[in-house]
Amino acid sequence: MGIRELLSEILGDEGHAIQLAENAQQAREARAAGAPDLVLLDIWMPDTDGVTLLKEWQRDGLLTMPVIMMSGHATIDTAVEATRIGALNFLEKPIALQKLLKAVQQGLTRAQETARAPAAAPRPAAPAPAEESSSHPAPTFGGSAPQQMMVRPGIAPVAQAEGHGYNLSFDLPLREARDAFERMYFEHHLGREGGSMTRVAEKTGLERTHLYRKLKQLGVEPGKLAKKNL
Repeated sequence: MGIRELLSEILGDEGHAIQLAENAQQAREARAAGAPDLVLLDIWMPDTDGVTLLKEWQRDGLLTMPVIMMSGHATIDTAVEATRIGALNFLEKPIALQKLLKAVQQGLTRAQETARAPAAAPRPAAPAPAEESSSHPAPTFGGSAPQQMMVRPGIAPVAQAEGHGYNLSFDLPLREARDAFERMYFEHHLGREGGSMTRVAEKTGLERTHLYRKLKQLGVEPGKLAKKNL
């Protein structure tokens, strides 16, 4: 349950719509209701193991979506069997976040390519845009050009980022002022990056696990910020 909830939270923050199944029967029912874009399938489940379920889908012509197998106890032979049946990838638990997100992206890309294949022949990929420099100017407040903020006792300067106003009083206790600034900081970057935790982690120089904990502590919800910037 803990792993399901964690993966659901992580992928939900990345903008994916998630449906959970705690056993093979629930997974069968979900698949009968419609084909998902991607399935993360554990091997050890309480009723039917994941490899058997994969075989069922393959036998019944229901293995039309990429499936990524997961296990913390499987052998190499099990992984080979799963990929022979039709699994796209195999992840060993505990799963590193970057490895998970890379596997999910590869699976979704494969699904999109499969969906487009009957309609048209593949075209040469367009050249990727040059990456932004990792060096960014610090956010500026109150305008497009850097400005100094004049601070007087009892006056709360107003910081503006991406068109939103934030009030930050220097009369606050240090801990509260720091939390308020960190909320502004992360909301600013989440807004710029469309809620993508991967890009925000890269921009802010934080490891993703630490970033998730920090946002939860501050009460910042990436999903809501992503929807605002659609």
